[in-house]
Amino acid sequence: MFVANPERAQNQLRAFLFDLDGVITPTAEVHRRAWAALFTAEFAARGAAPEYTEADYFTYLDGKPRFDGVRDLLASRGITLPEGEPTDPPERETIAGLGNRKNEHFLRILEEGGVEAYPGSLALLEACRRFEFEAAIVTSSRNGKRVLLAAGLADRFEVVVDGIHASELGLPGKPAPDTYLQAAHELGIPSSECAVVEDAVSGVAAGAAGDFGLVIGVDRGVGQDALVAAGADLVVTDLAELIPMLGAE
Repeated sequence: MFVANPERAQNQLRAFLFDLDGVITPTAEVHRRAWAALFTAEFAARGAAPEYTEADYFTYLDGKPRFDGVRDLLASRGITLPEGEPTDPPERETIAGLGNRKNEHFLRILEEGGVEAYPGSLALLEACRRFEFEAAIVTSSRNGKRVLLAAGLADRFEVVVDGIHASELGLPGKPAPDTYLQAAHELGIPSSECAVVEDAVSGVAAGAAGDFGLVIGVDRGVGQDALVAAGADLVVTDLAELIPMLGAE
């Protein structure tokens, strides 16, 4: 564990607000593969340069609502498309159509390989239950509940603020703090007594932008320095490192 802000690391907490992909489940890798499949083909078809790389995922896509990511990455190559409608079919060349095409890739990969939660994340969730800390899921993904179901965690979280719920409420996505603030509100706990737990730079920035008690970065590949620069108070590589904070031996 790397502690960037020792004073804030001592804050008293009552709840953890968890991102899902890359924090609770290793589905961030599924998202990376789905985005790569989409944009490798899309850029090749358009003759766009440079070609898609994994760095594009961390810079333009990671943690953001799907359509925002499509728009931002296309803009990086000077490509502008009509917004379209959320119900656009995947073959339509609109922001929404490409986003829905990516979702088809994601669901296919998820169904082929299944998903299991990180062991350290399960250990922390069990410690949260044992020491009576509340827990919520905050994810930009519209597939959040489907991923939780696939991981056997559908009944674990009473509060799930996913892409669908956020859209229904008209909440802006990460890096705005609104979805995390909504989760704290639905738990009935002041945000100042909640910790945000994120692996994406945009998600850490969302935590830093709100009045939260602690912002925890989970380094699954983006790098400790990037998470700290975005506003993480401490950084771990496995959620089990957080168990001593709850009072466990």
